[in-house]
Amino acid sequence: MRELGLVLLCLLRISRKGVQCNGWSVHVPSDVTGELGKMVVLPCTFTHPYKTFDRALTAIWRIKEPYNGTVIFKCVSQSSSELCRTAISHRNKYKLLGNPRHKDLSIRVDNLTWSDSERYFCRVELAGDSQDKYESRNGIKLHVIAAPRIINITVSSSRDHTFQARCTAEGEPAPALSWSGPPESPPSSSSISSHRVTKELRSLSHDGKYTCTAVNSHGRAEGAVYFYRFRASDSSSFMVLIFVPLAIKVVLLLVILSFTFFSREGAPSAPSSLARAQLPECTYENCDR
Repeated sequence: MRELGLVLLCLLRISRKGVQCNGWSVHVPSDVTGELGKMVVLPCTFTHPYKTFDRALTAIWRIKEPYNGTVIFKCVSQSSSELCRTAISHRNKYKLLGNPRHKDLSIRVDNLTWSDSERYFCRVELAGDSQDKYESRNGIKLHVIAAPRIINITVSSSRDHTFQARCTAEGEPAPALSWSGPPESPPSSSSISSHRVTKELRSLSHDGKYTCTAVNSHGRAEGAVYFYRFRASDSSSFMVLIFVPLAIKVVLLLVILSFTFFSREGAPSAPSSLARAQLPECTYENCDR
């Protein structure tokens, strides 16, 4: 009975439209790989049962799930002579590359981020009958890959006065981290969160350079940190290092102040000399008697 119903539905559509029942299809790859920070193309082509079609056409891309997933791209073409005009482009990072009138819905995704690792579904809708629409059911899985990158490397102290070196790197696949440095390096611990890995050296006891290396199938990255602890031979040496430079500065300051004071005391008074120079000589004619 089910097969008979399908045949009757097919015959009904043929009588109404003069098309074949199996004329719809969507072709997409199962997986696509793109590099972090770059662009990637998501291919999608389709077929429809019409020899020619000049009515409105809508192209749609969703993520996460078909039919009900979030729409991240949509464009509409009103006729075969009109380009598909973008109506939705989430964060303006999706661009139509194909021509829907030529049965190509391919898009470009720019500036890939980790959050772009999703499953994508393309859909085409032709104006007219409610049956004139088709969507990929399995979709395309986008894998974002990246060579390793050291994003943080530090040395810190804890409450028990011990020191730890910590290195965090990211990449896809998640990179393997290793520490190298002075002999007898302390034990380490690791934690992984998605594409990010952290590895810590606990209780550093040797001075020197500690290097963190991150490796995955796409590359390698290194970062280094230097660890040196201050050591005073005894308390008297410590006091000498602190107070000798301070005493030298005090003595120099006293010398400068003394020199300035005595220079001012020994200098003649300019106004008195000028006054004496302007007094006329006393003669017998003009001196008061």
